[in-house]
Amino acid sequence: MIQPLRIAVLSAWHVHAEEYGRAALDHPDTELVAVWDDDAERGQALADTLGVEFTADLEGLLAREDLDGVTCTTATTDHDDVLGRTLAAGKHVFTEKLLSPSVEGCDRLLAAATENGVQLTVSLPRLSHGYTVALREVLEAGTLGRITYSRVRLAHNGSTADWLPARFYDPAEAIGGAFSDLAAHPVYLTQLILGEEVTSVRSAYTDMTGRGVEDNAAVTVTTRDGAIGVIETGFVTPSSPFTIEVHGTDGSLLYGFDEGRMRLGTAEGWRDLEVPADIDPPFGQWVTAIRTGTPTAENQRRARALTALTVAANDAADR
Repeated sequence: MIQPLRIAVLSAWHVHAEEYGRAALDHPDTELVAVWDDDAERGQALADTLGVEFTADLEGLLAREDLDGVTCTTATTDHDDVLGRTLAAGKHVFTEKLLSPSVEGCDRLLAAATENGVQLTVSLPRLSHGYTVALREVLEAGTLGRITYSRVRLAHNGSTADWLPARFYDPAEAIGGAFSDLAAHPVYLTQLILGEEVTSVRSAYTDMTGRGVEDNAAVTVTTRDGAIGVIETGFVTPSSPFTIEVHGTDGSLLYGFDEGRMRLGTAEGWRDLEVPADIDPPFGQWVTAIRTGTPTAENQRRARALTALTVAANDAADR
């Protein structure tokens, strides 16, 4: 009988820490064994919630022969150090985005995973959702013709309703505000639609709640072919639906504007498209990669591209 993979959570810093811990508890091929955090009170609270042991000794945890992998939900600025140490110890890594604060950091971590023969997967969950499966099919079929414009919006009220932890507004830890966090999802979806190469990046960031980082953001990108992509996010909107729109020379695709419907418009008129079931999420893909020894190559490429565009957007906002 194949033994379950033994997984530890590295840090309760991120709001998704419990979610990824529960993924390890719920997956039939994994077992959650520990939580580590450099903040003992925070880490112990998560360990108690998940029903596993807490340790403040990262070196000792990574040295455990019975530990197979980790989920990483540290501050983004800690990724290079913590993930670098984890990979060097020969442990598999499932990590919250961004993979690294820099493209160079991404390259070092991806190279370390290869060198140490371990699997590294980044949580890019919306690539597994049914609407993205349907979107891919439309794009691959060429139904919309030459893509001219896309817009992806994802926002919530984490700042105005004050439910995000204060550390999410620390630019030294979080690498910025709403765009470096929540906009990751619109970014990688925009890159799916338009491709990963862009010729310009323009950013509009505002701080509406006075916390020192952007909580309201729109970024516009252009491609070599002339397409325009708009990426919108924020922590100041209570009722904004998650939406995708893609326009081309032969048609348009809309998702999320009418109770989650996906609609395709062509010269023949508008019709609803069926949204299929979600496919295996990133955590499941990571477990499969560990068992088969086959890296999640597309995930890694998209994670690197996500970091590249986020860095470019932040740089553009600072100019």
